[in-house]
Amino acid sequence: MEPRACGGIGAMGVAEIGFAKTGDVTRLAHLYQRDPLRVLFPTPEADDIPVAVLLTTSGGLVAGDRLAISARLDDGAAAHVTAASAEKIYRSTGATTAITQQLTAGEGAWLEYLPPETILFDGARLRRETRIELAPGAGFLGGGILVFGRHARGERLTHGLVHERWEVWRDGALAWGDALHLDDDIGATIADPACFAGATACATLILALPANPSTLLDEARALQQRSAVTGMQAGATIVGGLLIARWLGQDALALRRAYADLACHLRQATMGLPPRLPRLWHI
Repeated sequence: MEPRACGGIGAMGVAEIGFAKTGDVTRLAHLYQRDPLRVLFPTPEADDIPVAVLLTTSGGLVAGDRLAISARLDDGAAAHVTAASAEKIYRSTGATTAITQQLTAGEGAWLEYLPPETILFDGARLRRETRIELAPGAGFLGGGILVFGRHARGERLTHGLVHERWEVWRDGALAWGDALHLDDDIGATIADPACFAGATACATLILALPANPSTLLDEARALQQRSAVTGMQAGATIVGGLLIARWLGQDALALRRAYADLACHLRQATMGLPPRLPRLWHI
């Protein structure tokens, strides 16, 4: 374990969530939680699927903290996992915050993993790895948003470490992998027109279905175009049988709204679920 910069030991939070289908109903089947992670289960709307809400009781993550998050859906289950608020990664003088996310959907299951944005304070050091494992017939909708600094306070992310890795495995084989690595002079990389072109936030949304989602590609691109504002770039493509959508934006709030718009559209178009996210997204 890596020590905190101040010489202490970082927190080691754990959240394990399991859902199983009993008859026609998805129910909580397993829960283990350890500070600073807690899981809440608000009552879902009558026409929606069960919801699990991750909460970081410390109010943010500091250097040396470790989080291990896992969500597992048994065959045929359907559930949505989100977070109570944006995650904050505070400045570090050396140690790194590490987050691992293991998301598993059994045969015919439908898993949504759509937490709000992660805010990277200037000098933050974050390594986050997300592995998604899908059994035959399973579906997944999820992703993440990164915000580079606290722009309401005039702060930009200029230095630190950001390592974000995604892997999607289907039937035991790697279908898609992606990694973002920013180190040292992050400010110059973000400002570079060939990299982030001065964006204050970026986002990735992943859709995996039993069949190739290519029929949804034109709809996704059209919705991205309608949601775009000045200073926002967006695009979507099919890679490895997955629909991957991305955004770069100068306005983190507008990017968040565009991301949510597409997520709402896709959950309705694919599963017939209401075109909305949990109320926590709108607080």
